[in-house]
Amino acid sequence: MCGIVGFFTSKGEPVVRDIVSGLTALQHRGQDAAGIVTFEDTFHIKKGLGLVNGVFKKKHINRLKGNIGIGHVRYTTQGSGDAVNAQPFFANYPFGLAMVHNGNVTNFHELRTSLYDDYHILPDTSNDLELILYTFASELRKHDLKEFRVSDIFDSVKATQQKVKGAYSTITVIANKGLLVFTDSHGIRPVVMGRKTDEQTGEMTYGFASESTCFDYLGYEVIDDIKPGEAVFIDNNMTVHRQSCYQEEQAFCIFEHIYFAREDSVIQKKLVASERVRMGKKLGERIKAAGLTPDIVIDVPSSGYFAASGLAESLGIPYRRGFVKNNHIGRSFIAPTQKERERMVRQKLNPIGDVIKGKKIAVVDDSIVRGTTSKRIVKLLRNAGAEAVYFISAAPPIKWPCIYGIDMAVSTELIASNKTVEQIADFIGADALVYQTVDDLKALYADLPICMACFTGDYPVEGSLDALKVIEDERMKSR
Repeated sequence: MCGIVGFFTSKGEPVVRDIVSGLTALQHRGQDAAGIVTFEDTFHIKKGLGLVNGVFKKKHINRLKGNIGIGHVRYTTQGSGDAVNAQPFFANYPFGLAMVHNGNVTNFHELRTSLYDDYHILPDTSNDLELILYTFASELRKHDLKEFRVSDIFDSVKATQQKVKGAYSTITVIANKGLLVFTDSHGIRPVVMGRKTDEQTGEMTYGFASESTCFDYLGYEVIDDIKPGEAVFIDNNMTVHRQSCYQEEQAFCIFEHIYFAREDSVIQKKLVASERVRMGKKLGERIKAAGLTPDIVIDVPSSGYFAASGLAESLGIPYRRGFVKNNHIGRSFIAPTQKERERMVRQKLNPIGDVIKGKKIAVVDDSIVRGTTSKRIVKLLRNAGAEAVYFISAAPPIKWPCIYGIDMAVSTELIASNKTVEQIADFIGADALVYQTVDDLKALYADLPICMACFTGDYPVEGSLDALKVIEDERMKSR
């Protein structure tokens, strides 16, 4: 999972400040590295390891010239975390292409082989973005580039979508031609289109981002979500061209609404905060059916808050803030090792004793992956004097790894893949454990086809199980 942005303005003014602001708003999507490419006569690039405010200084912003550009924040799921794998990447031919993406390519070995055998291209890094970039470039080269046509771009996108399997939302600068956005055929990863109009001149600036929240900061109006298999190209006249290139059944990643996206984002025309409240209300039905009678509801900050508030409303009992969160600690879920995740939890959360002591606590978290973080949370509540701890998961049991851009470890490390609910409750030390059910989640999203592969093992992309085996074998060998 990563965050991407792209901006193109007709005014000729630099877009770098909008890119930096947009990436800052998406920092929760990736904390490993950040990068920006702009174009004015040539590509101008800056990328490095770390957070946005650490990578980009005033001197970098001054030299990132151009009225078109893209940016990326990285959360490492495929390839190493080295600086060489930081996005964006660019190729000098045809035209000059610079690209960012969010997601994971699943047929990476097949693509690397075909790029070398068919086009004599050997990618420089282990980042799967290169596979998308060079596949698209190879398809674009098949056309008569002296007679440039938008239809050639869309034909090249379609051929790329048919070859590149997995989950990806991409933004590409095509030098001296325009800005291109396209998604995988299932629309697994989000990308939103926005627009800002100059009040005096009427000139347009178009933006694309993983989440709408960055448009809120920048004063852009949200236009639409990019649909599965769709491509959008904005040319130098600021004309918007849209086409469905290669579309299969939609399978939007539900984990965006459960955990990953910011609460103030609107994705697939749904406010994330409201979706989490709905999940909490559904959980209330499960709590009542289990005969549990908590005194208060608390959350594991901060992704559990809205689900907890919905649960409290459903049960008619108080919501209380039970943990103080250290906001200077990053998201523990996306830390690279289990040891680092546990250290971050200890540093990030501190229980409020007067709220907890002597109470039966329903504590709501977005999900349970390995169970070790949940175990630590239960222990913190026990030590603070809780009479009983009922652990509530807004997500169903995670039994299968995600191979579409969320690092959920190998199957053997997923606690729900080899333990029952009762065994998990015993492992984490909870008096009771209540999960959201798959059926309830389906009912909540009857109007939006979603990917629930991590809960059901039903992967929407062809060949995903083969890719999963390769990924797990490689991870086990590297340990």
